[in-house]
Parts: sequence; structure tokens; C-alpha cells
Amino acid sequence: MKQDNKKSLIRRLKIVEGQVKALQRQVDEEVYCVDIIHQTMAVKNALSGVEDLLLENHLSTHVAEQMKNGDVTKATKEIMDIYRLSRKK
Repeated sequence: MKQDNKKSLIRRLKIVEGQVKALQRQVDEEVYCVDIIHQTMAVKNALSGVEDLLLENHLSTHVAEQMKNGDVTKATKEIMDIYRLSRKK
């Protein structure tokens, strides 16, 4: 994994961690439901950003290396598996 991507991912995941802890507090304190829903949407968006960065890292490192080494089938299968999973959301 590229070190700059790793640092960014760790930072983003710490933000998500804080958001989830805030969600727990909101539920415990019985905050207005709509406010909690706004927080859950923020968490989803933050995780989506994590996924995007991970995919970008994977494509530019592992997939590029697989293609260079002639392992096109493996690279294609991995990307298609991820694509199919993303469509199930």
C-alpha cells in the first residue's frame, strides 16, 4: 500500500470511528431521530470515501502489477467481484 494512501486511510477511519461513537451517544441520549439519521448518512459517506481510496490504491498497485506480470484474469476477476458487490448496495 502506498504510504500516503495509508496515512489518509488511517485518518479517515479515525474520523469514522469518532462518528460512530457520536452515533452511540446520540442513541443513548435519545437524540431526535432525524439528527441520528443525518449522522448515519455522514458515516456512510465517510466509508464510501475509504472504499474509493482503497480501490484507487489497489488499482494503481496490485492490479497494475498483475497486468504487468500477465495475470490479467486475476486482475479482471478481482475488479469484477468488487463491481458486483457494489451493485448490491
